[in-house]
Amino acid sequence: MIDFQKEVIEESFSKPVLVDFWAEWCGPCKILGPILDRLAEKYKEQWKLFKLNTDEQQDIAVEYGIRGIPNVKLFSKGKVINEFTGALPEEAVEDWLRKSVPSKFADMIEKAKLLLGEDKVDDAKVILEDVLKGDINNSDVKVLLAKILLFDSPHDAKRLIENADLNPDNLELADSIETITVLFEKLKNISVLKESHVKNLYIEAITKLHQKDFDSALVKFIEVIREDKSYDNEGARKACIAIFKYLGEGNEITVKQRRDFGRALYI
Repeated sequence: MIDFQKEVIEESFSKPVLVDFWAEWCGPCKILGPILDRLAEKYKEQWKLFKLNTDEQQDIAVEYGIRGIPNVKLFSKGKVINEFTGALPEEAVEDWLRKSVPSKFADMIEKAKLLLGEDKVDDAKVILEDVLKGDINNSDVKVLLAKILLFDSPHDAKRLIENADLNPDNLELADSIETITVLFEKLKNISVLKESHVKNLYIEAITKLHQKDFDSALVKFIEVIREDKSYDNEGARKACIAIFKYLGEGNEITVKQRRDFGRALYI
């Protein structure tokens, strides 16, 4: 008799548990099963595989809404954090796992995020650099480090983004960082900017952004939008969106400037 609570739910607080819901009569299950076995051995330090026969454990299958098999659910800290149904090719399963399995450094990453929220940037940077040494492919860490490096070392920030395998959770922030690095490159070579009555104002906006004066930068970018929305391939509009994403939608500066930004777009 299996103890799902102990072997899956409780165990997932120590290490992610991948549950394979299968049955003897299921053809696709026989294809997926060996793939999961091989990957479980390959990544045994990162996650644990648990197989559940849905015919023998119908109550658990019903509890977790199993309507088609094979169904694979990834448990972490007692909860299902991702899943898929059907027999995927091994490469696709491995890619799914790479994007879905939480880093063993997840607690350290969360601590770094809290420190960033408290503006303790140097402390957060130390933690993130330590994590990256042990998890060199972690895109969340790369994006967070890029956010920290953006103003002092934009080239390094851009390199981190370019080498990151981004996911939906960090894509917007990564895009905003990349947009801002491009603006900083133009600040170094203003001759690439076309002559216009808004050129100086646009340069002033980028300068304020480089100085981390986000409020003033947004005011000036919004003025550029009002004067010449299309300037630099709608660079001011893109800059505003990048700043909003960089700061976060809940940031007071974002909230303050969002309305003027919206109005400027539709003048």
